[in-house]
Amino acid sequence: MASCCGPGRGAGAPDGDVVAVDAIMGVRSAAPGGPRAERGLPGGRFAMGDHHGEGYQQDGETPVHDVVLRPFSIDVHHVTNAGFARFVEATGYVTDSEKFGWSAVFHSAVRALESDILGRATGTPWWLVVRGATWARPAGLLSSWEDVPDHPVVQVSWNDAAAYCRWAGRRLPTEAEWEYAARGGLEGGRFPWGDELLDEAGTHRCNIWQGEFPGRNTLEDGFLTTNPVGTFGANGYGLHDMVGNAWEWCADWFSPRYYTHSPGQDPRGPAAGSVRVMRGGSYLCHDSYCYRYRVAARSSNTPDTATGNLGFRTVTS
Repeated sequence: MASCCGPGRGAGAPDGDVVAVDAIMGVRSAAPGGPRAERGLPGGRFAMGDHHGEGYQQDGETPVHDVVLRPFSIDVHHVTNAGFARFVEATGYVTDSEKFGWSAVFHSAVRALESDILGRATGTPWWLVVRGATWARPAGLLSSWEDVPDHPVVQVSWNDAAAYCRWAGRRLPTEAEWEYAARGGLEGGRFPWGDELLDEAGTHRCNIWQGEFPGRNTLEDGFLTTNPVGTFGANGYGLHDMVGNAWEWCADWFSPRYYTHSPGQDPRGPAAGSVRVMRGGSYLCHDSYCYRYRVAARSSNTPDTATGNLGFRTVTS
């Protein structure tokens, strides 16, 4: 995984043992408050994978292969801070980051006392290990989700996202569903809107890094970290932020060799694994370090990992 995607649990952890939490924590079922913006997609056949030969070999974006999907419905946006707060309020759920007591925050986004910065992630010094960084305080104890209620919830692990889905009566998208949705009906497009990053006027169409990573962000797209959902235009299916803004957890276990033998009908990923699929890239993606803000791009991390650029959206069959 490219170093800007985010460190896994244990990378740059504070001194002392880090105890793994249970993979799935039980929560009671309830209906989330407030309306959910979603789009019903027809499914059908599409060509999945890297059509441009641009992917990282270790990610396994090839071969391009035909996949047939059943119809499904998907959130128009990432799950927001306000939406996740309703879940926590209804269930009392405690996230993995709260159990660990720390999480990873990008160095220029930290809002915490110096005493709460416990170290740097090994090999990726732009990621700081920050005590008290959680979904509710995504940049550290001096930040609050209430300042950005309409931004994607971040600092959520795969376990946390799965717990939210159980409460909401939904599920995480499979990797194939996610890519089909991200493509917006375009066959072989590099991005959800086509092959060019900028529009004809030179305007950015997603939230990624501009400048020199990791020290200087020129903020040409207007954002240092996450943006409010819906800020940038939708793809052909009416979905926003399918690339950039925040990474999105998918349901599947990750394997770089999966495309060589995956089934052609509703693939669900490997039967087992150690890391889960992440899709879509984030505000930290830059083609010099992490060219994964393409619809075919893949990444992964451990199910208990949470970072300041990692969120999710949900689907139903």
